[in-house]
Amino acid sequence: MHKKIITGMLIGIAAGVIDLIPMIIQKLTWDANLSAFSFWVVTGFMVATSGLRINPVLKGVLLAVLCLLPTLFLIGWQNPLSLMPILVMTLILGALVGFAFNKIVKE
Repeated sequence: MHKKIITGMLIGIAAGVIDLIPMIIQKLTWDANLSAFSFWVVTGFMVATSGLRINPVLKGVLLAVLCLLPTLFLIGWQNPLSLMPILVMTLILGALVGFAFNKIVKE
């Protein structure tokens, strides 16, 4: 089980780095950067520890969206136009996290 958790978190770190690249280019604040990075680490952990027996891509997307949900309200309240790129990135990276975890761990 520990190997699964470490693998999930490493995949989450990789997703976090991918998500950070456009954020750093846009010169977003460090609190936003740290929030996005930690979001992906937590999502990787959730994918690794979840007992959901569904398609791995769907599992990654579902857990990523569920983890993002509370933050969507905060972001949308302040800046509703920023929700679209956040949701697109969440769908893409969530699918990749689920896919990569399944391929590496072979569940």
